[in-house]
Amino acid sequence: MKLISRRPDFSMGAGIDFRNALSELLERFWKDDLSTTELAFAGWEPRVDISEKDGQMIIKADIPGVDEKKLDVQVVNNVLTISGEREEKVEKKEQNYHRIERSYGSFSRSIELPETVSTDKIQADYQKGVLTVRLPMEKPKDVKKISVKVS
Repeated sequence: MKLISRRPDFSMGAGIDFRNALSELLERFWKDDLSTTELAFAGWEPRVDISEKDGQMIIKADIPGVDEKKLDVQVVNNVLTISGEREEKVEKKEQNYHRIERSYGSFSRSIELPETVSTDKIQADYQKGVLTVRLPMEKPKDVKKISVKVS
């Protein structure tokens, strides 16, 4: 009688579906089936930091490569909207493969502001690819207590 050593084989049975799915996922990740050019032109939003200091709300947005002439900052109905456009600069080379991963095109980011923000004195500064918006905050209005009469 000849003994045959047994090795687990994950290519048969229920494990095959999982193995194929994982293999396909990894292949798509490494091969990059999605067109990176299409991803680059997909909608994008700048990342923001929102903080409060010295009676001001400070919003910093990362928007490198955006021309300040293509940048718009507005407040309508207590909603701050930062919008603009980053234009693509096309490089063409015959022998080298280039990859486009940075996003281009129009963007818009809206942030609801608290009622205590004074929209009359907003300041915006754009430096080294970072937009800083300073929004002065007023002290909260006094709450007036209203007594309820029982009839």
